[in-house]
Order: sequence, then structure tokens, then C-alpha cells
Amino acid sequence: MQSQAVETNNLKTHKELEDIKLYINGEFVDAEAGSTFANHNPFTNTVINNIAEGRKEDMEKAVAAANAAFENWANLKLKERVKYIYRIADLIDEANDEIAYLESLDTGLPISQTRNQAARAAENFRFYARMVETKHGESFPVDDEFINYTVYKPLGVVGLITPWNAPFMLETWKVAPALSTGNTVVLKPAELSPLTANKLAEIIDKAGLPKGVFNIVHGFGETAGDALVKHPDVKAISFTGETTTGSTIIRNSADTLKKTSMELGGKSPLIVFEDADLDRALDAAVWGIFSFNGERCTSNSRVFLHKNIKDQFVAALKERVRNIKIGDPMDPSTQLGPLIEKGHYNKVKSYIEIAKEEGCDVVQGTVPEEVKAGNFVPPTILLNATNDMRVAQEEIFGPVMAVIEFEDDEEVIKAANDVKYGLAGFVWTNNLKRAHRVANAVEAGMVWINAQNVRDLRIPFGGVKDSGIGREGGHYAFEFYTEPKVIHVAIGDHHIPQFGK
Repeated sequence: MQSQAVETNNLKTHKELEDIKLYINGEFVDAEAGSTFANHNPFTNTVINNIAEGRKEDMEKAVAAANAAFENWANLKLKERVKYIYRIADLIDEANDEIAYLESLDTGLPISQTRNQAARAAENFRFYARMVETKHGESFPVDDEFINYTVYKPLGVVGLITPWNAPFMLETWKVAPALSTGNTVVLKPAELSPLTANKLAEIIDKAGLPKGVFNIVHGFGETAGDALVKHPDVKAISFTGETTTGSTIIRNSADTLKKTSMELGGKSPLIVFEDADLDRALDAAVWGIFSFNGERCTSNSRVFLHKNIKDQFVAALKERVRNIKIGDPMDPSTQLGPLIEKGHYNKVKSYIEIAKEEGCDVVQGTVPEEVKAGNFVPPTILLNATNDMRVAQEEIFGPVMAVIEFEDDEEVIKAANDVKYGLAGFVWTNNLKRAHRVANAVEAGMVWINAQNVRDLRIPFGGVKDSGIGREGGHYAFEFYTEPKVIHVAIGDHHIPQFGK
């Protein structure tokens, strides 16, 4: 392990960092028990630093701080509150290179991709600052007797539990609307990716937010996360992660009647018809599963190819897989980096063995010898797959694509929907009637036609079936982080029954 940073193509190399503390009530503090856990570099499998391990007692302190700060933050004049939000966005922009580096170091995501995420994170804050500046309630006149109108009130303390894939962008995706709408926040980031969560705490601290408005408790789901979910003073939980965990959170939130928003797993279909623009569909299919190291909830892990173009498309897929640049995530030319940690690496590898047992023909790229210390699973295509196989039904969450042949619209729609998940879908065809018909028939919260996974902050994000409950993004996030209140104003002398007169 290098003790000093070496500049290579203007990028810091892999190195050890200072240990990370919790951020509670405006202070960076050790965990009450003094416990820490090691944070590993997925490229070298060496320790980057140690992280304070928050537990129930730390979570109680964080929630108490957020609760105490809520009234003043919620009642702050809007123009004053959004100044803080815009300041956070500006500071993220200033730290863009450092955020991209930390994200890449921590997760193994290629730095060419983490740079884009940092930029999107800043826009998350600006977007929701603009939204609260312009969002207004409804007014309902009733003849000449009443005007009824709505206002939107913040909930109080909200708990945010975020995943380890694209952590910084997904943390800000939740923190930005929560703070902008006047809530106070306790964030429990994924234990596998603490670096940029800590950087967010440093940025928010530098922005000068009042103490207690934003808090971070690092730790594990079964301790820190469980305490956050069960705390009676936490009014809502927004969670992004694995489906089984989401189900547990919903159960544990029930006793305290919390609002919950769940963005969970996926096994999304990409359907290529014989009349599609095959070159663009190929670009989208390869990017959609092999970017983000395949660790993306909306990845097109099932690719359905019409029988008339399957051989041509598969030949092109094989060539792409051989040419994908596998390597050091700090290298700007790297396209596929290591998976987040050894346990997940072993899980993904096990699914490739299952695919062989199920009768798939496995085609893979080659991991260079010089990087084999990392958690590298090469880009993998599973040919001769059928939709009933485990590798087509279960979320692998890695750079593994199952290729399935189909003959007609009805067959592919049935197969696309024959899975417990329903997060995203992709349809490639130049027949617009078919495109709309199939997109409407696919059971998913989001479907793209002739497009890769291009996001718009205004749209609702979320899934159906085992892919989640609720929506965030745009005004949907605004509505999740607020409660509407109706105020009835009598403007005339309406009839009031005179009981007992």
C-alpha cells in the first residue's frame, strides 16, 4: 500500500485514508462503544481506512439532534433555507474531482463514470431548491361561502438508508428533497461505501447548516439501520436496496406508522425486435448491463432477441465483450472495474456456475493478470438461456447478461413479465404502434423506447411488484417528504345547524 499519493494522469492512486467518524449534531464524533470496522478497496482488497461503527445508542443521539433541530429548520424562511441548499450544490461542484476519486476508490466504479455521478449530485440539490421555490398548493373555491386551500408541511425527522452502488448520487437523490422541504435528516449509508457519505457530511458542515439538521450514522443494517427504522421520532424511511431488506423495513416501520418509500431490486428486460436499429440497440444493451460494473438496479440483465436477428446480434455482443476495457478503476480508459467486495464477487461467480449447470453457453471477457487481486468478474453473456432459469429469474447484480430468443410480441411480453420484479424495461423497434403497445404491456415502473437508461429528475422513479413501493423524483419526492394540510376559510355566512337552541 502506498503511503503517499502519486499523480498518474492527474489522478491520485490507491492509498490509505484517515479514519472516518460519525457526524452527529454538527460534530464528527466516535461511536459510543468505540467500535470500528474496516473499509476495503475492491481493486486491491486491502484496507483503505476504519469506520466508526454506530449502533442503537448512536442512532438515538442522531435522532435526538435531528428532532431538536427540526422546528427551527422547518420554520426558516424559504429564501434562507434554499441558500443553504444552493451552497451545498456549489461545494459539490468544487469537490467534483475528489468526490469522483473517493467514489472510485471505495466502490471500484470506473472514474470516468463516477465523475458524471458527482455532477448529477450537485444538480439534485439545485433541482429541489428550484422546486420548493416554485411549488405551490391548490385552491378550491366553494360558491361564495368557502375558499379551501392546501399547504405542504415537512414531516420531521426522516431516515434515509442508501445503497453502495452509485452511493454519492443516490444519497443526494434523497438528502436534497428531504432538506429542501424542511425536514431534518439521519442518513445511514451502506457500510461498504462510506467515503463519499463522509465527504457529503464535510460539505454540509462547510455549508454551515444548523447543528442537527443533517446527521450520518455509519454502521450495519441489523444494528444502526434497525434502530433508525424502529425509532418512534423518525417519521419516514426512504430505502434503496435489496428486496428482502425492504420487506423487513416495511414490517419494522409498521408499529410507528412511518411513511416508507422502497426502491428495490430488478431483473429488467431489454427487447430487440427484428426491425430495430441494431447498432443503437447493441450500444444500449452493452452499456445497460456492463456500465456501473453491472451493479445497477435498472440494468438490462435479460436481453430478449427476435429469432431473425439473434445470431447477428449475439455475434456483435461477443465482439463487444472481448473488447471491453477491464482494469484499474482509476484509469480513465477503464470501462469495467471490480465488484464492491469479496462476498458479492463470490455470489456473482456462483451464478455463472449455476448458468453452466442450467445449460447456458457462457461467453466472457478476459481479466488481465495484473489486476487479478481485485474482485473482477469479466463481462459475461449467458447464451441459450430460457426465462425459467434461475439466472433469468434472480437478481445477480453484476456484469452478467442472459440472452433469450423469442418469436412474436405475445411471447416476449409474457416472458418479460414472468418474473417477480418490475423496475425497468427497454423496447427497441421502429414500429411505433408495436413500441407503445409493448411498453404499455411490460410490467415495470419505467420503460424506455429506443433509448438507454436516460434519467430525467422530473419523472417518477420506482417499480412495481417486488421492485418497490412508492415513487421518488420530481414532485413525487416533494410529496413523499411532506404532508398536505387543508385549510378551510369561510368567506360567507354558511349554514350552521343550531342544536339545542
